Order: sequence, then structure tokens, then C-alpha cells
Amino acid sequence: MVEAHNCAARLVELFGSQADVARAFQLDRAVVHNWVKTGYVPARWAGEVERVTQGRIRSEDVINEASAKNPVRVKSRPDNAPFGMSESDPMSQYAPAKRIHSFHPPQRTLMGPGPTEIHPRVLTTMSQPAIGYLDPVFVEMMEELKSLLRYVYQTKNPLTFPLSGPGSVGMEFCFVNMVAPGDKVIVCQNGVFGGRMLENAIRCGGVPVLVEDKWGEPVDPQKLEDALKKHKDAKVVAFVHAETSTGAQSDSKLLTQIAHKHGALVIVDAVTSLAGTPVRVDEWEVDAIYSASQKCLSCTPGLSPVSFSERVVERVQKRKDKIHSWFMDMNLLLGYWNAGARTYHHTAPTNSLFALHEALLLIREEGLENAWSRATRHHLALKAGLEAMGLKFLVKEQYQLPQMNAVLCPEGVNEEEVRKRLLAEFGLEIGAGLGPLKGKIWRFGLMGYSCRADNVMLCLSALGSVLSDLGLPVHVGDAESAAHGAYAQMHVKDAQRKKRAA
Repeated sequence: MVEAHNCAARLVELFGSQADVARAFQLDRAVVHNWVKTGYVPARWAGEVERVTQGRIRSEDVINEASAKNPVRVKSRPDNAPFGMSESDPMSQYAPAKRIHSFHPPQRTLMGPGPTEIHPRVLTTMSQPAIGYLDPVFVEMMEELKSLLRYVYQTKNPLTFPLSGPGSVGMEFCFVNMVAPGDKVIVCQNGVFGGRMLENAIRCGGVPVLVEDKWGEPVDPQKLEDALKKHKDAKVVAFVHAETSTGAQSDSKLLTQIAHKHGALVIVDAVTSLAGTPVRVDEWEVDAIYSASQKCLSCTPGLSPVSFSERVVERVQKRKDKIHSWFMDMNLLLGYWNAGARTYHHTAPTNSLFALHEALLLIREEGLENAWSRATRHHLALKAGLEAMGLKFLVKEQYQLPQMNAVLCPEGVNEEEVRKRLLAEFGLEIGAGLGPLKGKIWRFGLMGYSCRADNVMLCLSALGSVLSDLGLPVHVGDAESAAHGAYAQMHVKDAQRKKRAA
């Protein structure tokens, strides 16, 4: 018999029926039926339940009930006995010195530079049974995955797929395939990750030419033009579209046009931009681009979606020297991700790919332009609240990334202490500055599933409280009021726009 007041039953009461609950959470009805049958909602749905019910069912209630209903059972053993082995066991000398329990991470609100919070649908999909990487069902899923990636990249490039590895692997894959020893490479650096591009060019044996801009500013197109005029034999131009370390966005379309005018191919870092701000590979005629699964795609870390034009594939296939990495040799991976007879290359991270498939499906269901608009909407509200506290942004308004907000720390404030308090007291994580910006800025992420109004309001309330406790003249409530006002103004403008379009 179903308990009258468990969270699953309360959901049915709130929405009217199991079918209505399933629609509200975009789930199969069988999943909701199982919640009702077992008498609890799995803990991984806690945040989503609180959001969808607008706080009528708290995430803590879901977590506590799930823990009580389905506790993790570990065989009891004394703390000084490593996993039940006696001291006479020859293996015991290698065993951990203390008892280790199953790991259960705390519930966090992630508003840093990544990773982001992961939608419960993605978590559920990731926990499905593993299957072989040559299983026909998995092969079919891989083809769907490629088509979904083409959608978010806005490209028809056949060679669009997720690499097994983080965004840094995507970066290295581009350089190791496109840069032969002796090739001249122009690298634009305006932050940490432009510096990593430079390091990759050097390690591939390329001859780097550095175009530098101040951290917090976009790549200067005129500087690139001047460098290409001076180095007419440059083969590749590399730049970061959305610099994660500063929150500055560069004009990828213009930079690509300049490179092509001088006969160079481009490598674009879209790690933080993909699905958070417009990325149009075909329209911009980008040659090579890479991203990462844990940013605006809001998936588990460890995958790097890439896309290559036919120009790049042709150049790589014509190289006379061997690619200086077996694992990242594009020629070998062409067969692995080919739609026809698939050849073995490495064991694919199957369950992570399941998760990416679902994360991309969520973006397709929302609509890519809506995902971009969502990031802008919550950015404007967060910005209004932060500025109401007297905080200033590192980047000029026209170059600001909506999904990565770099804010200058107030004079006399220990920025690390603020971050520690936010995490300890509110379970809220924000990012610190890197390189020359260490100790000078905070980085607030609004990426993927973390990009929500409740996160914006929690962040403003928590930050205002901490800064007030540290003695800053912050009036608690002003920031939240400013954010609400920004949301209201955007709501009115949206209504007027819809009325004009009708």
C-alpha cells in the first residue's frame, strides 16, 4: 500500500495523475509508476523535484526519504580491520590502513567554470546497463549522437563526433593532426586556454607566432591580420572563442574570415561556448573545433565533441609523416566513427556516451536558440543582482559571455574565504581566478542544467549574506530585488514581442 505522504504520492497529488507527473518531468510513465510502487523518489531527482514543484516538495525531503527507504548496506566490520582480512593474510600489507566506505558526494549547487549540475534524466541514462561498443544497438546510438552533435554545432560536417577524453584531448587532437613539424602556427592568447594552445603547437613541432591581448579582452582582429601579413607562410590560426578564464568572447566568424583570406586553416576552442552562446560552424566556415561535455552540454566530464571540415580531413590524409600520436590519429578514428563497417580502435566509454546522447537530446527538445536565450536571460538577472551589490565585471559588456561571468573582487576582501564560506554554509561552488587573475576575480558559471533562476537567486542571497558578514556595506535583499526586476522587464519584453509577432 502506498504511504499517504511519501514524495512520490505527493507528486501525484500535486499534478493530478501519474501521467501528469511524467509529463512535468519529461519521463516515461513507467518510471513514475515505479516511484509510486516503491514509495520514494530516487535521491538524484531531489533538485529537479524542488524546481518543478516550485519548492512545495523540498530536495531535502526527497533525499532523506530515499536514504531511509533504500539505505546503502555495507557489511559491518571493525575500523582497524581492512576489508575483513586478517593480519596474517599476505595481501593485507597492501590494503588501505583505514576502513573505506562507499562514496556518496554531497548535494552541491555548481555555479563555477565547470563541471555543471547534471539533469536527472542524464544521470538515469548514464546508470543503464553497459553494452558492447560494437553492439548493433550501440552503433545505432552512435549515429544518433553524431547527428545531435551536428545540430548543436550547426554543421553538416560528416566528421563530427565525441572523442574519448576531456576538452584538453579535443585540443590536442586538433593540433597533433593539423600541425606537422615545421608548420608555422599563429596562436591568439587572451587567457589561460590560449596559452595551452600555444603549448600544443610547440609540442607538435610547430613554429609558433603569438598574438597577445590583455586578459579580459577579446582577440583583436587587426592584430591577427597584421601577424598573417607578416607571416605569409602560416598554415594554421588557433584561438579561443569563449575564454573560460576571463569570460570574454571573441568574434569567431571575423577571425576565421581573416585566416582564410591568408590561406590558413583555423582551430577554434568552443569548450565554454557550445550550447551556451551561438556557435555556427558552417556559417562561419570553421575548419576544426572542439568542446567538452561538462560545460553547457551539462553532461559528465570526460568527452570532447569535435567537428572537422572536409578541408581538414583532406590535409591530414595527405600528410607524408605519421601522426605523432597513435590514439589521436584521425586516420585511424575515421574507421571507428564511420557509419559503415566500424573498425575497432579503443573501448568506447559507453555509459558516458549514453549520457551525452541524453544531454544533447534535452538541448534538441528545448531548442538550441532557446538554450542560448536561457543563458542570456539568467546572465542579465545575475548581472543586475551583482551590480546592485556594487560588484563590477572584468569584461566590457559587449564582450561578456552570458554563461561565464568574471567579477572583480571588492577591495580588502579575501576572495578565497568567500568561496570557502559559500561552499560550507550554502553548498554553493563558484570559481576562482587563474594565472594573473588569481585572487582578483570570482567566476560565476551559468551553464547547462545549472543555468536556472533558483540558482541565480540562491547565489545572490548567499553571496550577499557572506559579504555582509565580512563587513562590506551590502544590503541583503537589494541584489535579489534587482534580479527580480530584471526578470520582470524581460518577461514584459517577451510578451510584447510575442504580441507583435501574432
